Amino acid sequence: MRVLLIKTSSLGDVIHALPALTDAARAVPGIRFDWVVEEGFAEIPTWHPAVDKVIPVAIRRWRKNLWQTFKSGEWKRFKQSLRQSRYDLVIDAQGLFKSAWLTRYAGAPVAGLDRNSAREPLASRFYDRPLSVARGQHAVERLRQLFAQALGYELPSGLGQYGLNPLTEPDGATTAPFVLFLHGTTWDTKHWPELYWRQLAELMGRRGLQVRLPWGNPSEKARAERIAEGLDHAQVLPKLNLAGVAQVLSSARACVAVDTGIGHLAAALDVPTISLFGPTNPGLTGAYGQSQVHLASDYPSCAPCLQKKCTYQPTAEDQRRFDLKREWPLCFTPLNPERVASQLGALLLAKETV
Repeated sequence: MRVLLIKTSSLGDVIHALPALTDAARAVPGIRFDWVVEEGFAEIPTWHPAVDKVIPVAIRRWRKNLWQTFKSGEWKRFKQSLRQSRYDLVIDAQGLFKSAWLTRYAGAPVAGLDRNSAREPLASRFYDRPLSVARGQHAVERLRQLFAQALGYELPSGLGQYGLNPLTEPDGATTAPFVLFLHGTTWDTKHWPELYWRQLAELMGRRGLQVRLPWGNPSEKARAERIAEGLDHAQVLPKLNLAGVAQVLSSARACVAVDTGIGHLAAALDVPTISLFGPTNPGLTGAYGQSQVHLASDYPSCAPCLQKKCTYQPTAEDQRRFDLKREWPLCFTPLNPERVASQLGALLLAKETV
């Protein structure tokens, strides 16, 4: 059986689909997948043994210049790539109008979330088999249920498995134990205060652990350099692609992460991780897997607010207790470096005793 999977973005969303592929590969003998995914994440599907072909799309880039997309022939080549293979089924695991539109070119029956389950109800109009999957569950579990219904097998019990191929060790990998700080994220409100990263780096040094700091853009690089400044045990990594980040992750003793796509990659690689949540809810989209600890803010009348911009008005007591310039947003103040270091120590000890 050959299935076309459409799950284009974001990084975390793409990773969330992997356990469903593992379920399907175990339940349906001989099943193979082709995967339509945003060009920036095209490496990830190649790491799963059930995926034969990756078909990159560039919706984010194409919509900025539609005329050039058509004129260059890029859109035509994409449609041709969808029609090169005969599919028994298409699964739209994105549930958006843009992903549903892509299913039109595959020439096979389409399964996806029904109007009460999809993020954009209009998408369900494109599906031959709209399927109901209850909201309010973690994204990984919703996708596992979608695949089980679409492909006609009983959902396996227990935690889903990412099932990735083993990664090769990075060249020149150090044997010194290190913790990876995944400090970069998209929303301003999801950033753990830089002051706290610096203090945590100092605490790691006292415990004999090295610290590594990846980055993805100039502002993240500058922050990483400030965190590591003057600390012999802290190192800012060179610019890495996704495969490079994955290799470093696979060698780390543990990670500390904010709500970021790379944190989901750490979970997929079974790296013990402390994930820090201020404005967002880990129950729906937190890192999924073994050895994953979520520290979520319970700041009164505030978190989780799900807002990209903080609108909280500090009280007089807040102004007395906190440095509002360096400890912002305040929803992260209950997740101070000492608490994170303590949780990280317990996580590492638990991993060693398994």
